[in-house]
Amino acid sequence: MVEKLVTTVLAPGRVNLIGEHTDYTGGLVLPMAIDRATTIVGRSQPGRVTLVSDDEPAAAEMPIDVAEPEQLEPSWARYVGGVVAELRPTAGFAGRVSTTIPIGAGLSSSAALELAVALALGHTGSPVDLALMCQRAEQRASGVPCGIMDQLCIAAAEEGFATLIDCRSLDIELVRLPDDLQVVVVFGHHRKLAGSEYATRVAECRAAEAIVGPLRDARLDDLSRIDDAAHRARARHVITENARVLAFAEAVRADDRRAAGRLMHESHLSLAGDYEMSTPRMEALVSDLAATSGVWGARMTGGGLGGCAVALCEPGALDHRLGPDAWIVQAAQGARTLVTPTDPDPDI
Repeated sequence: MVEKLVTTVLAPGRVNLIGEHTDYTGGLVLPMAIDRATTIVGRSQPGRVTLVSDDEPAAAEMPIDVAEPEQLEPSWARYVGGVVAELRPTAGFAGRVSTTIPIGAGLSSSAALELAVALALGHTGSPVDLALMCQRAEQRASGVPCGIMDQLCIAAAEEGFATLIDCRSLDIELVRLPDDLQVVVVFGHHRKLAGSEYATRVAECRAAEAIVGPLRDARLDDLSRIDDAAHRARARHVITENARVLAFAEAVRADDRRAAGRLMHESHLSLAGDYEMSTPRMEALVSDLAATSGVWGARMTGGGLGGCAVALCEPGALDHRLGPDAWIVQAAQGARTLVTPTDPDPDI
């Protein structure tokens, strides 16, 4: 029996602690990779990429010279195809995909899949190169003009740290999280960026930037120059959110939990008000978490219009909420190849 090299890759999901809808204007974000991940196990094959999923009934299959990944079926194959089209590998891959990241919860299941596919196909560039390629793949696959936060956090994260990202320079600074500060994620309801208000918000920010210049450099005084009320509100969120990210990072470094919690609350209010990306169910969830003893702060996380809330709390404060839709997350290491053993198993 001929043994072939088997590749196993893992790419974590991410939760964004603060810095929502700032990445696509070159702003600041502070996410962390989480200990829920997408894994691909398989081996090289000539000419084609074939992936089966534990969560999808139909396989993702395409030639390595796929021309229109956005047309592939089933829909999850478009994210795989986007990576194949951007990477242009010299060899294909056959494997199985499994994930512990809830799909549609705002925890970057699509970005994790993209990075895992890229590593399985042999990408060897830097974390920044990997993230940029997978960002292009997602934009191509979904039609959503997403920023770089998800892919770069997942590519560059380190265990025990949040990842402060400058989405203009792509510089990264690791921010250590206190060992006894719990991060709890609570699922609210499913959301989907494709077809949502996400692209509309991107366009609104660009309209504001056409008047005041890059929002990364704008000041609150500049808002008076924007006549459209909605565009002015979107710009106000981005400007104030960038400032909150820096203040939050400083609060975490100083272990000032009260200040960190206050900034999370302000971030949520801005995302719900100025950015109009909340829902009644998410508002009720965040309010309930924030009112719980031992919770320092809570906010909606992800693109909005559903998804999850994230809370910073003392150990045990939200133990009564833990279950299938709520869990403690740890700051995890980024995407990586785990092992490449030989294995004669023909079923991979």
